Amino acid sequence: MTENTQKPSAPALTEQDRRLLDALQKNGRASNQELAEIAGMSASACWRRLRALEEAGVIAGYGARLDAASTGLAFQAIVHVTLTRHDQSQVDTFIAEVRRRDEVLDCFATTGEADYHLRVLCADLDAYNRFLEGFLFRLPGIATVRTNLVLKEIKHETAIPLRAG
Repeated sequence: MTENTQKPSAPALTEQDRRLLDALQKNGRASNQELAEIAGMSASACWRRLRALEEAGVIAGYGARLDAASTGLAFQAIVHVTLTRHDQSQVDTFIAEVRRRDEVLDCFATTGEADYHLRVLCADLDAYNRFLEGFLFRLPGIATVRTNLVLKEIKHETAIPLRAG
């Protein structure tokens, strides 16, 4: 049911790495000098360590966090999808097609009642209905689709908790 993707083993993070990564998550626009001061290292050592963390895949990328409602995307739903059967070709098709859709921000293969949970962001209910009828309901192997509308965002974090056990 899930895709078999092996990631290289992550390097052991030092306390200095954790300070560096935590600072970078809080302020992705911090200068190398600012990051170096926070992590307690020289600017050149900080630059080399950042490059090493990027090459190791610990730092997956950089970007700006946007306010969805300010961009005209105010409708958010959690969509629970169950497949009719777990034929590998249907699973592969579902995954490939979901990855192509901009409206799908997250897709998780899960245990429980549904096989997949999607977080979908659209302009409004009409746009969401077009997503369902024009895309999701047309995919092969879909048994059920259940939608939970997001009424209010209570907590949304993008930062990885580096100090969590």
